[in-house]
Amino acid sequence: MLIDSHCHLDAPEFDSDRQAVVASAQAVGVHGMLIPAVAPFNFSVVRELAHATPGARYALGIHPLYVMPLDVDEGLAALESAVLAALDDPCFVAIGEIGLDFFVPGLDVEKQTVIYTAQLKLARRYDLPVILHVRRSQDALLKGLRQHPVPGGIAHAFNGSEDQTQHFLARGLRLGFGGAATYPGSQRIRRLAAWVPLDSMVLETDSPDIPPQWLDDGQGHRGRNTPGELPRICAALAALRGIEPDVLAQACASNTLAALPRWQAAAAR
Repeated sequence: MLIDSHCHLDAPEFDSDRQAVVASAQAVGVHGMLIPAVAPFNFSVVRELAHATPGARYALGIHPLYVMPLDVDEGLAALESAVLAALDDPCFVAIGEIGLDFFVPGLDVEKQTVIYTAQLKLARRYDLPVILHVRRSQDALLKGLRQHPVPGGIAHAFNGSEDQTQHFLARGLRLGFGGAATYPGSQRIRRLAAWVPLDSMVLETDSPDIPPQWLDDGQGHRGRNTPGELPRICAALAALRGIEPDVLAQACASNTLAALPRWQAAAAR
């Protein structure tokens, strides 16, 4: 079984054909999808979409790219209220997508950090794993995790040094790999994908973003990514590791369920 551990199925890029996208993914063996929220405006959207999509789960959190227009107190209050309402919902599995982004210019680092820290405390308070956004922010994220340990989760679209990788693994995080590792020029990600322990990896698309190499025309245009690309992404990653795609798919599916125990508990019912 294939699980897409990170896809923004609620994105407007899917408004015209969302059901067809889901059906196409299911037809190629993708039977699980995690849909993370990004801000209070889409908390109810991801919840309803997860309930309407067989095999889907959702996370609730405030993404660092969405912190700028947010009133901190109101946003965090809305998040905690939504989490409390979701605790009895078997489709709810994590706090996410949260983190820090030091790549996009103009973002308020202090405000990002305040919201990130508050969300780590929230995850700790309710014993929930986290879905982390990691972009040029590995060390700062680790600092927060050391100060406010959480019960594991997934570092989405991971791209760190070997030393940073070891620290994330030591904090109980699994590492998400997707389309970026299919580009021959992405040497660090490809080395990591080949090197990290098999029990630490999960598969993801980040649909509609981070399309794999075959959706890039080489002239600056990248096509829309979808969960249906996951089998080819899995095959590319398996080739880097020298194992069969089915072996990687099964290991990553098991790792996703282990990283998100509420999903595993619901699947066992």
